[in-house]
Amino acid sequence: MKKQTWHEQHESSLSMGDRIADAVANGMGSWNFIIWQSIFVAIWMILNVVGFVRHWDAYPFILLNLIFSTQAAYAAPIIMMAQNRQSDRDRLQAQNDYDTNIKAKQEIEALQTQLSKIENDKLEKIMLLLEEMKNNKA
Repeated sequence: MKKQTWHEQHESSLSMGDRIADAVANGMGSWNFIIWQSIFVAIWMILNVVGFVRHWDAYPFILLNLIFSTQAAYAAPIIMMAQNRQSDRDRLQAQNDYDTNIKAKQEIEALQTQLSKIENDKLEKIMLLLEEMKNNKA
């Protein structure tokens, strides 16, 4: 069985409400949303300013303001929930990075110890060979 990454663990811990809040925050924080909302507002105003038949929301567009107020009332807490979750995800990632760095440090220290041992062994062999050469010459 494949071990889950920290990101997969975080994703699997999200509830349905968390996923919906993230999707809404991602949607509302996009250029698509801003463009479509601007088009909607422009059409709303044009239809109510030059409406030939009926003005359902005459200037100063109180109904449109009410719609935006309601949208903002729901959007703000949803976006805050998504930001809190992003903070949790960032903390989880930072902890994972820290744990990885600690493991890497331990592995590097173990390698340094092994290299030092190998170096010392080689140095001892060289010293023995030199002693043998010295004894052979004498």
